[in-house]
Amino acid sequence: MKKLLCVMAVAVAAGLGNARAAHDIVIYGGTSAGLIAAAQAHAMGKTAIVVEPGQHIGGLTTGGLGWTDIGNKAAIGGMARDFYRRIKAKYDEPARWVQESKDDYFTRRKSPNAMGEDAMWTFEPKVASEVYRDIIAAHKIELVTGARLDRRPGKGVIRDGGRIAAIVVEDGRRFEGLMFVDATYEGDLMACAGVKYTVGREANATYGETLNGVQTAHARSHQFPDGANVDPYVRAGDRSSGVLPGIDPAGPGAEGSGDHRVQAYCFRMCLTDAPENMVPIAKPDGYDPKEYELLLRYVESGKYHKPESKYDPLPNKKTDTNNHGAVSTDYIGMNYGYPDGDYAERERIIRRHETFQKGYLWTLQHNERVPKDLRDWYLRWGLPKDEFVNNGHWAPQLYIREARRMVAGVVMTEHHCRGNERVEDPVGMGAYNMDSHNVQRYVSPEGFARNEGDIQVGVPPYPISYRAIVPKKEQCQNLFVPVCLSASHIAYGSIRMEPVFMILAQSAVTAAAMAIDGNVPVQDVDYAKLRERLLADGQVLEWKGS
Repeated sequence: MKKLLCVMAVAVAAGLGNARAAHDIVIYGGTSAGLIAAAQAHAMGKTAIVVEPGQHIGGLTTGGLGWTDIGNKAAIGGMARDFYRRIKAKYDEPARWVQESKDDYFTRRKSPNAMGEDAMWTFEPKVASEVYRDIIAAHKIELVTGARLDRRPGKGVIRDGGRIAAIVVEDGRRFEGLMFVDATYEGDLMACAGVKYTVGREANATYGETLNGVQTAHARSHQFPDGANVDPYVRAGDRSSGVLPGIDPAGPGAEGSGDHRVQAYCFRMCLTDAPENMVPIAKPDGYDPKEYELLLRYVESGKYHKPESKYDPLPNKKTDTNNHGAVSTDYIGMNYGYPDGDYAERERIIRRHETFQKGYLWTLQHNERVPKDLRDWYLRWGLPKDEFVNNGHWAPQLYIREARRMVAGVVMTEHHCRGNERVEDPVGMGAYNMDSHNVQRYVSPEGFARNEGDIQVGVPPYPISYRAIVPKKEQCQNLFVPVCLSASHIAYGSIRMEPVFMILAQSAVTAAAMAIDGNVPVQDVDYAKLRERLLADGQVLEWKGS
């Protein structure tokens, strides 16, 4: 993706306390959270720069996730809601509707009443990118891309006592500021700053939860159906032949116990069935038939899920296609090394996911073990010619559903999500299900393939604590972490939604500006004054609905 704005040279200046610095706020990560953070900095009268390690801007929101995971829309306020209002304004323009009419789209979505809402929650990736270009221009956001943090010990984060003075990227550029925001999905700035974090699933006993750790008893969704009896071995029925790729022969682990596993990643695929706008799915380089043997056995079981599941409709005959069923786009068990991996390892994992997912589609379209009617259904779909034109029409952002999670003064848990515990310092609301995708495949005692880790439990809207987005004071006094925030694995499964990251980023920068003005650590910001400003900016901090 081309740089959206030219970047001015950054002067090297001291950035300690309230001394003069090149920027008031340095934001690492050009995700939705990062861009909203920069917009709020401008609104607060502060200077900011967004330092993006890659080339893609807007994270998942512009990377294929056009079917917004919301929960209750009324919990979304502030600049987050403004983003979706801007989306609606784009689609109110008749010229936007090329492959279908607006009426036909909302009929296809089976939600004609949604046309009367103040915001629009489903959109094409290219339209989301256009909205962010508008926001960047309106708020004069300074943005630099291709600037990866130097993650070598002691190199990437320059500290002065309890504060970050500057961050340094791999080519030696140095970005100094008074406040810092880690808006990445990985939490690299947080980790390099020495802030405590965790990866994987806590045991239920850690926070007195019921849905954390190993969850074979609850593993009902996106599971092999009863009677499918899919054989997990390389040679069917022969244990000595070993297991198929992605299956752990050691078993799932003790129920409720913690482990290193994180929920599966995938690309949110933007597909189309409009022939005039379609690029066919090609067999990817590196295609390995063994990767799809489990898929084909699942198909042959006669228990394969409805193929249209999670082909969620986007405007102009496009989809946001997500994982669904026992074997789908989630590359289960293949991402454990990602959160703490170096850049090379992460790139290998990303490319393996891309190859797997393209191969998954190609297999369903062309393998003769797939029934013809099913092959024909999948052959309807291809990549849109008018999306991701600089990336072979493939989404540039892997869905990092979970990576590092900070351990701060408040850890959001299942108890907060259920409403059994309430925080005293809310800075935004969560409203989506406690939703963990599967984390592993194993062999059942009966000798069949099983998935484990998928949890989907509904929640009421609930407040998220300010203390969950700032480190403990003794660890860092001028850092905010609105994406890799402090939450247990299962609570993060609810919080990890793009609108929530936008909300928390706006609140974080509001507090950052107050910390600068008051010359205080972020942990000492006057919450009453912060709350007053958040409410004035339209943030939703309490749930009064049913």
